[in-house]
Amino acid sequence: MSRHTLTEPVVAWSGGTDQPERPLVVLLHGRGADERSILGLAGHLPEEASYAAVRAPIGEGGGYAWFDNRGIGRPVAESLAETVAWFGAWLDDVAPSGRKVVLVGFSGGAAFAGGVLLTGPERLAGAAILHGTLPFEDAGVDVTPGRLAGSHVFVAQGDADHVIPRELLDRTWTWLADESAATVVARREPGGHQLSTQTADDLKGWIHDRL
Repeated sequence: MSRHTLTEPVVAWSGGTDQPERPLVVLLHGRGADERSILGLAGHLPEEASYAAVRAPIGEGGGYAWFDNRGIGRPVAESLAETVAWFGAWLDDVAPSGRKVVLVGFSGGAAFAGGVLLTGPERLAGAAILHGTLPFEDAGVDVTPGRLAGSHVFVAQGDADHVIPRELLDRTWTWLADESAATVVARREPGGHQLSTQTADDLKGWIHDRL
């Protein structure tokens, strides 16, 4: 049983409101942050989408987290399953079948975006895994070879990232490229645990193509 009570999602929309006739891009912040910390990214991305920054449901310190973990990048399976279902219920409400949805997750939000993608890849037009790890099998998700056939994934990592364990970053990179069967756009740069201008530009083009 969860030790958390998951309430209605808190969502910040770029421009203040949703425009349901547009594709939806959902921005997922890092662990210990909140929805406002990532909403500004929308201003650097394609104008033809609606942008929603969702607050993670679990309070942690002065911010919020997407799941309980057993260490950085290692979700507790029961917690991840619960929050993925919570997020899915919100997504079904704002984006009924037929509306294109792209997830953009940073750090802890990248792991959560990966959990959503691996749970229901057919639901998404694409997922961006930015400076984070996928959750792997001890997190209760399906990472069998070919799991993401037909999916589109953008992955960006920094060679000097000392926040996410290097073995998890490397495993994410290798699994996506060699085992997932997804169509992958991958960017590796010399920086650390932050999004560069170049990566934001590449992400913009990738989202445009997905929409």
